[in-house]
Amino acid sequence: MAATKRTLLSGIQPSGQSHIGNYFGAMRQFVSMQKEHDCFFMIVDYHALNTIQNPKVMRENILNLAADYLAVGLDPKKSVIFKQSDVSEHTELAWIFDTITTVPFLERAHAYKDALANKKSDISVGLFNYPMLMAADILLYDTDVVPVGQDQKQHVEITRDTAEKFNRIYGETFKLPEAKILSDVAVVPGIDGRKMSKSYGNTIPLFAEDAEIEKLVMKIETDSEGPALKARETVLLGELHASAARGQPSSPVGLTSYHPANVYLIHRLFKSEGELKELYEENVGKYESLKKVLIEDIKAVIKPLREKRSAVVNDISAVYEVLKEGGERAKEKASAKMRVVREKVGVKLY
Repeated sequence: MAATKRTLLSGIQPSGQSHIGNYFGAMRQFVSMQKEHDCFFMIVDYHALNTIQNPKVMRENILNLAADYLAVGLDPKKSVIFKQSDVSEHTELAWIFDTITTVPFLERAHAYKDALANKKSDISVGLFNYPMLMAADILLYDTDVVPVGQDQKQHVEITRDTAEKFNRIYGETFKLPEAKILSDVAVVPGIDGRKMSKSYGNTIPLFAEDAEIEKLVMKIETDSEGPALKARETVLLGELHASAARGQPSSPVGLTSYHPANVYLIHRLFKSEGELKELYEENVGKYESLKKVLIEDIKAVIKPLREKRSAVVNDISAVYEVLKEGGERAKEKASAKMRVVREKVGVKLY
């Protein structure tokens, strides 16, 4: 008798173009996880309302992210691919969690503390309360595993705390999910030397055309371009070595001050460190030559993904159908869980 697969859930906000950091840090790993888990991949559009209040942009972003999911290899026959807003039980359960959650507990959340530290005067209730919606997202599906980056581990800790509190008050109801720390490729720098991030505008889009790849890679800053950049590269290398010390990715082989760290750290997404050691030793100080090799390596990975995405977008009705069917499958499981929850809290009468 085959062993029952564990349930895995992950959600991504539809916040803009996917980039190569998203792909190597999470999306590519999601594809392999489909073989070992019952997967729920969610587009968390309600969470995105905290930052996007333009309905046209929201609709475009949702469809683009769904197309990205399909292009990188997420398979609707193996996984449930859906959008959060199609399952009303998410917000219902979040409200129930609100009733057992204190303000000081929510004040621990990193996003709220960051907003305070940045002296934001327009912190929304949605941002303050998002951990409860996130807990509902996870717990509705009897999730066993939540893949997250090291900096997102708190999300799962808050979810576990919420499940434990509910279970103490109302009796055993929710599983306690585990965080699966994604073994990403350490710090991926953007073209300006800072961490690659949409908010910095320093990304290399995952489905970029060849001309855009060439333009962006040639703009990557190197340590020959000033002490400020050299300092940022030093920080990136420090983070990389710290990751290695935690048993995550290994530090670059033979990386010296003659090797442009920004170029190297992006390049190691596409080539083994053994290959890079030989390449970079042969091209010491030849930054333009190294960038040209990187361009070709990026193109080789992105081209088939871009072609797959083009085919997906050309049949946009199929993308709608994937989301619709996924929403129905997610709704079925979430509805069953909410019937139990309503019974436990005493609001179910008939």
